[in-house]
Amino acid sequence: MALADSARGLPNGGGVSPAAAAAGSAAAGSAAAAAGPGGWSAFPEIVELNVGGQVYVTRRCTVVSVRDSLLWRMFSQQQPSELPRDSKGRFFLDRDGFLFRYILDYLRDLQLVLPDHFPERSRLQREAEYFQLPDLARRLAQARAAAAAARPAALPRDGSLCTDEPPPPLLAYLEAEPPEGGAASAPSPTASRSPSGGPLLTPSQSLDGAGGRRSGYITIGYRGSYTIGREAQADAKFRRVARITVCGKTALAKEVFGETLNESRDPDRPPERYTARYYLKFNFLEQAFDRLSEAGFRMAACSSTGTCAFGPEQGGPADDKIWTSYTEYVFCRD
Repeated sequence: MALADSARGLPNGGGVSPAAAAAGSAAAGSAAAAAGPGGWSAFPEIVELNVGGQVYVTRRCTVVSVRDSLLWRMFSQQQPSELPRDSKGRFFLDRDGFLFRYILDYLRDLQLVLPDHFPERSRLQREAEYFQLPDLARRLAQARAAAAAARPAALPRDGSLCTDEPPPPLLAYLEAEPPEGGAASAPSPTASRSPSGGPLLTPSQSLDGAGGRRSGYITIGYRGSYTIGREAQADAKFRRVARITVCGKTALAKEVFGETLNESRDPDRPPERYTARYYLKFNFLEQAFDRLSEAGFRMAACSSTGTCAFGPEQGGPADDKIWTSYTEYVFCRD
């Protein structure tokens, strides 16, 4: 749906570009209108937002800096009691919490600055349209069009390029001239060469025969605890998993876990880089195992360490033993 342009205002005053400074007078009028009669507002000067589970703290004049936007209407045309809140009283928005950081950055100085290797332009454009920020949505659309026009047509697009489309499968073999006489040399069991003696593929380019998927390793880790009381069989409180961590190549982790992968602790990681700071949005190990199995991974190794403490040391009953452990599972796809 096409969105009409709306007046832009100066969000916080100072430290802005000349283009943003030129809109200062309009911003003053917008802020005055948002404050209501007498410059008074029912909202606090500092507002706390819970956006999809991510907490943001900002000034109210920042969220109302773009007149006629969704946030402007929420925090200037409605009362605080009319807006949904979470259990801690923060204003709640059921949107992508990771991408909202860029929405908030734009509202501060009306500039669009994205990191290198940013693959979420189409999703961010959708968020800009939802929050009714037509100028931001138009800039994102232009950036996507410029990136598509500059992409070399002869080169394969892989995950290392900043595109919104899913990468196509890599070629299983690199074409090369057959040796003299037409007989193909047998490939080494330890090397990924083509039957015609083509160049060696790197580990990140080696493929399985069926699906054309990349090989690699993913490590799943979790820290769990359980309590055993005096009556061990009756009182055992079994595994409690606080968080399941994911280590490995960014592109592989996103391929396997998709939207269930929480990237908030390591955002903007390029697809070909490695990370040890992702974790899953669910707490069931078997669910993670199912996803890895469906993606063609098999378990290659596992290790675990554990400690035991008596209940009184942890504030529990005197006869209880509290076991804590850290376990890692290494999965491989050839």
